Amino acid sequence: MNAYRKPLLAAMLCVLGALGGAAAWAAATGMPVTPPKYSETLYPPWSHGENDPALHKGLEFTIPEVDSMPDFHGSVNDPKLVIYVGGNYYFAMAPLVRAFEAEHPALRGRIFYVTIPPGLLTRAMAMGNTFTSGNLTFTVPPDVYAAGLKKVQAQIAAGKLLAPAVPYVTNDLTIMVPKGNPGHITSLQDLGRPGVRLVMPNPAWEGVARQIEASLRKAGGPALERMVYDTKVKDGQTILTHIHHRQTPLFLMQGLGDAGITWKSEAIFQEQAGHPIGHVDIPAKYNTTAVYAAALVKGAPHPRAGRQWIAFLHSPTALKIFARYGFKPAPADATRE
Repeated sequence: MNAYRKPLLAAMLCVLGALGGAAAWAAATGMPVTPPKYSETLYPPWSHGENDPALHKGLEFTIPEVDSMPDFHGSVNDPKLVIYVGGNYYFAMAPLVRAFEAEHPALRGRIFYVTIPPGLLTRAMAMGNTFTSGNLTFTVPPDVYAAGLKKVQAQIAAGKLLAPAVPYVTNDLTIMVPKGNPGHITSLQDLGRPGVRLVMPNPAWEGVARQIEASLRKAGGPALERMVYDTKVKDGQTILTHIHHRQTPLFLMQGLGDAGITWKSEAIFQEQAGHPIGHVDIPAKYNTTAVYAAALVKGAPHPRAGRQWIAFLHSPTALKIFARYGFKPAPADATRE
C-alpha cells in the first residue's frame, strides 16, 4: 500500500502510542517524553465563537475535544453567500467577513463558510455539496471556491468553476515547533534526523504537501523527502494529518511531535493567539510560495454576492487584514505561473 494513503488508523495508532506509551517511545529513541497535562484550551475552536458570523446562535453547545466543528462557520439556514475556502487562512476569515459585511450590510449574518483542505472541498462538491461531521449531515451549495491558484485553474478546466481565477495573496512555508523548540530544529535537514517526530500533511488530500515535498527536495534531495514521507511514516515517526492547519499545532501542543511544516501564516496565528507554538524560518532558496486564488462556482446560488466577495479579496481592506498574518499581495502576473 502506498505510504501516502495509509488509513487514518495508522496515524491514530501513532497518537495512541504517544499518549499511552511515552516510556516505550523514550526507551526506543533515547528522547525523554513527558505527557502534557490535559488542557481544554488546546482544542479547537480556538476562536471561542468569534469565527461564527451567524447572528442568532441559540443554545451554544461546544465542548472542546468532544463536540466541536471548528471548520464550519455560520448558519446553514438560508445563507446568502457560501464560501468554500481552503483552510490555510481560517483565522483570517472572521475579520475578512466582518469587513465585507460592513461594506455589504444586507449580507450581515447571512454568510456561511467551510475551511477544510481544498481537495476535500472538491470531493464534497462532487458528492452534492453535502457534509457529515459526527452525526450531523447537511447540504450547502457554494458560491465561491478559493484555494491554490493551480487548484482553482484545474477546477475551471474541469467545468466546475467559472473563469477567471482571481489571485489575491501569496504565502510561504515554515517549520512549526512547540514553544522553546525542544527538538532543537534549525533547518529542513533536521527533519530527517532519527528520533525527530514529525506531524506532516497527507499528500492524499492536502495540497500543501506538494509544496512541502518540493522544499524537502531543494534542501536535501530525494533522500530527505523519502525519509520524511516514507521511512518515518512506516516506522511511526511521522504522523500524517487529515487537516494540518488544525492537527499540526494541536499535536505539537499535546507533545506528540517535535516539528511539522505548515504555512507561515498558521504559525504566526498560533503565536498571536498565545499558544505554546513557535516557528523556524525556511531560507528563500529552499522555500516554496503558494498563490491563492478564487473563482465563482458554476451554477452558484448567489452569483452577485460571490463576485462581490472575490472582488473584495484583493481590495486594500482585505490585503491589510491578510498582512497581519504574513500574507503578501499576489503579483500582477500570477496567473501565468
